[in-house]
Amino acid sequence: MRQGKVYLVGAGPGDPELLTIKAGKCLEIADVILYDRLVNPDLLHYAKGGAELVYCGKTPGYHCVPQKVIQDLLLHYAQQGKIVVRLKGGDPFIFGRGGEEAEVLAKHHIEFEIIPGITAGIAAPAYAGIPVTHRELSRSFAIVTGHGLTGTPENIRWHHLAQGVDTLAIYMGVKNLPYICEQLLAGGKSIETPVAVIEEGTSINQRVLIGTLRTIVEIATSEQVSNPALIVVGEVVKQSATLSWFSKSKLQEVYA
Repeated sequence: MRQGKVYLVGAGPGDPELLTIKAGKCLEIADVILYDRLVNPDLLHYAKGGAELVYCGKTPGYHCVPQKVIQDLLLHYAQQGKIVVRLKGGDPFIFGRGGEEAEVLAKHHIEFEIIPGITAGIAAPAYAGIPVTHRELSRSFAIVTGHGLTGTPENIRWHHLAQGVDTLAIYMGVKNLPYICEQLLAGGKSIETPVAVIEEGTSINQRVLIGTLRTIVEIATSEQVSNPALIVVGEVVKQSATLSWFSKSKLQEVYA
């Protein structure tokens, strides 16, 4: 039997029009699509007739389909000779476990290809009018997880990030926002450092909350921010006041 192939595909951050051309072509030829919770369902319209759609959604603290099962499914379908797309929100190699899945495929000699996607750490700030780099305000940019294997991301070198990076894009950090702010302040960040929390970035439901390391926890709590949300820390956040452009009538912005 002819062995199949697996495409690890980034679906982008939410706006379906941010899907790459190559990703769309992969969806059109796939026999099986394993897709995550944060994938915009409109993207499944690219699937050909008869394609099998397998939901592999994860919510914070609960995995509908365990990672080991997902990896076994990739092997199962590929070994049947099928073209498989593993469709992930954002980019497969940025907090998408794409590296783990690629390792399993390589170990079993399954042909695979990585299709990069636009990640929320760049796209959500852009849709909120926040340039993550700026010649005068930010010459360095880091993507950081705000969630660890046991919950709080204790192993991250917050002191080094606070001192050495101009702009931080923090994924999966809403639950740990108080801890993150405390660590950045302890690391030397000013209490007046601007912070944005971007909820459902690039989607029609995008909401942008802006404050500082002093005020953002209170704002996020008051506004009942929930996942998915991206936290941006740095002076570039101030640019949102003049550069915010995306569906202004549909965005709710809170400044403090």
